[in-house]
Amino acid sequence: MRSASPHMPRVGVLAVCGLLLAGALGGCTTTQEKAARQQARSKRVLEAREQRQRQQSKSHDHGGRKR
Repeated sequence: MRSASPHMPRVGVLAVCGLLLAGALGGCTTTQEKAARQQARSKRVLEAREQRQRQQSKSHDHGGRKR
């Protein structure tokens, strides 16, 4: 009795490799998106910190010393 086709094992291996590649590429996209979100969050935090520092230095400048 003959096997179904000599190409079937190759097709199966190619299908598995394709699925693994698709999964890896999907994981990279998620990592890139996560990094972009983290970078945007860090930028907002730094901008807020800078604004607070400007407000504090502005309030110290106006207070001044009484003569």
